[in-house]
Amino acid sequence: MPALRASTMMATLLVWLQFAACAGLIGAAGYQLSRYGDAIAQRTGLSGSWIGLTLVASVTSLPELATGITSVTIANTPNLAVGNALGSCVLNLVFLVVIDLLYRPAPVWTRAAHGHVLAGAFGVVLLGFLLLGLLMGQLGATASASTGAGTASQRSVGLLTPVILLLYLVAMRTVFAYERSHPAAPPADTVPPTNNAAPTLPSLRQAATRFAMAAAIVVGAGMWLPFVAVNLATTMGWNRSFVGSLFVALVTTLPELAVTLSALRLGALDMAIGNLLGSNLFNVAIVGIDDLFYRPGDLLAHVSPVHAITAASAVVMTGLAVVGLFFRPRSRVLRAVGMVSIGMAAVYLVNTYVVFLYGN
Repeated sequence: MPALRASTMMATLLVWLQFAACAGLIGAAGYQLSRYGDAIAQRTGLSGSWIGLTLVASVTSLPELATGITSVTIANTPNLAVGNALGSCVLNLVFLVVIDLLYRPAPVWTRAAHGHVLAGAFGVVLLGFLLLGLLMGQLGATASASTGAGTASQRSVGLLTPVILLLYLVAMRTVFAYERSHPAAPPADTVPPTNNAAPTLPSLRQAATRFAMAAAIVVGAGMWLPFVAVNLATTMGWNRSFVGSLFVALVTTLPELAVTLSALRLGALDMAIGNLLGSNLFNVAIVGIDDLFYRPGDLLAHVSPVHAITAASAVVMTGLAVVGLFFRPRSRVLRAVGMVSIGMAAVYLVNTYVVFLYGN
């Protein structure tokens, strides 16, 4: 009996060490991705919130993309893929609460550019279509579209998958047009960066090379992560939906957290917010991409219905963020965060509790 207990403890320790190694690789390489992605953006002359919404957001979502594709192909764990994407969405929205807590000059909702409302609104629309697809799949009413030529290679994807992918492209194009026609002027009392010595900006070639190396590490760790997550769920006796929505999502959102904290330290508030909202748009598109790689059929028809709770939570949290960005409340509870942030944090905690209890 003592030998069996020691063997179990060693197995548990090993899987947690593997999980920590994945987190370390993705966190460190994700930070480099954001750093050199920003350098590429500056060298190519792109602008502030557009950088956060597109380039940086897409870059920091590479772990979710690699993990999702591996989960639905090699690992055959669709619940991990969908749980990771939707869990990353709600975690990114929690990071908005973190920004509101750490940003001391004024409530963050009063300083953010109005253009973020547009990105948030598109987030609600995309998440709403994803929620609709989940509900249709669980009710057995999933409509599907065939892909591939010939009977042998013909299969089906969710009918809403092309809609989600098309809407993502429309969102990017619309936000880009808005940013170009409504350039955001920085507030007069914006706090400048604390460090006076600006770091040397690498050349475009150096930045691209280091960016590619960091991306390779992120993709490799992202491909390893689903297998570690399955072992973690089995060892701890947890359901895969919960592990995907919380633990895997936490690891794959480390790059977003690194970008958020770095941008906040440098006073680039709009880049931080744009990165989080843009990452959520891309995370929803990732579910559509995962569906294209999922061989058995419509991905959303083969996952736990508890993911609908996470999708609904993301809709509510995004809606609250849009309210804060539009209404711009100036009050703070106990001089810490606003009521909008408290509401978002409460929804996240309820979602995590429900997924833990009813996921599979």
